[in-house]
Amino acid sequence: MVATDKRSKIGLALAGGGPVGGIYEVGAMAALSEALDGLDFTTFDVYVGVSAGALMSAAVANGLGPARLARMLVDNDTEDGLDPEMLLRPALAEYLQRALAVPVLFWSSLRQYLSDPWHLGLVESFQGLSHALPTGIFNGVGIDQLLRRWFSTGGRSNDFRKLKQPLFIVATDLDTGESVAFGSAGHDDVPISVAVRASTALPGLYPPVRIGDRDFVDGGLIKTLHASVALQAGADLLICINPLVPFDARLAAKRPLAKTSTLAPAHLVDGGLPVVLAQTFRAIIHSRMRTGMDRYRHEYPGKDVVLFEPTRDDAEMFFTNVFSYRARSRLCEHAYQRTRSDLYRRRNELRPIFARHGIEMNIAVLKDHTRSLLSRKRRPDLASSASALDSSLHDLEVWLQTQAA
Repeated sequence: MVATDKRSKIGLALAGGGPVGGIYEVGAMAALSEALDGLDFTTFDVYVGVSAGALMSAAVANGLGPARLARMLVDNDTEDGLDPEMLLRPALAEYLQRALAVPVLFWSSLRQYLSDPWHLGLVESFQGLSHALPTGIFNGVGIDQLLRRWFSTGGRSNDFRKLKQPLFIVATDLDTGESVAFGSAGHDDVPISVAVRASTALPGLYPPVRIGDRDFVDGGLIKTLHASVALQAGADLLICINPLVPFDARLAAKRPLAKTSTLAPAHLVDGGLPVVLAQTFRAIIHSRMRTGMDRYRHEYPGKDVVLFEPTRDDAEMFFTNVFSYRARSRLCEHAYQRTRSDLYRRRNELRPIFARHGIEMNIAVLKDHTRSLLSRKRRPDLASSASALDSSLHDLEVWLQTQAA
């Protein structure tokens, strides 16, 4: 970043999106780090993370840059790599605790039914058995163990208070529905790994995480980004990455160059219940996020919030299961190339914004279509190249019009 009399404070806000969302964020950060001269993601002034974004923001705040994270998550770094099985360990303790409650619940329900069988229905009387259903399928302990290992070496720390820059991990209090930013005053004595585990505890998949006398679940239940936490902490420029957007099948059909190896149905209903639920979930959280972004412009005048996310026709991101880890190499490269394309396409819009904060866009890097995030060679991304060609032709047209005038 260019030196100024009063350096702008730079912040990073990462949203959730399951393992796939976290991998997308790593690829996007790598592209931004290359194209924005002097911008070091490990030296930002404030970090905010929610759900999968909590894990990634905690990592970069601890000095693990995007390139390093890509090797750890994608190339299966043998020392620090993420084993997918860590995320899928069954919640055996939860199963046992709920199973032990079945006899008591059964006899209590039976007594209730027999006390007044003429007025109490059988189903109504035995609905108390639902209390024996586990609150999560997987235990989430692997996330805690992974981060403890990451943050135990290389000068890194699992203590919010020992980080060089403020880090906020947002989770939701299950009993009150309120958001809590771990790392803030009064909530900074919790280990970072525990806070991340709480923020990633998606109801139904992971049990709530008990911290003190309170139970916490996924931080994305209230807001998608919680960008206001970083803005309140003094960020002048906030870079946001959101990996989940609703899909537009009609837009995808009109742009064949944007298609990938993933085949999208002409109508999402043809994809069955999982696709319908995925579209519904993404539409809800994206609408909520857009409302928040509009509000930030009014509530924080003079602050710049820049959002990066997949396009609405990105079938690769939409039709990959958010909990899939098998396609991580392809998706990380995909995110890297698409973010490069997005930066080049929006260069005229973004240049003055970044310049206000002493950051220069490296257009030469964005024009180099031989670049790849991963170590192995690959062919240039067709969609990225087409977008760059379209932008170049537009520039040429504007120049010719100027010369003619």
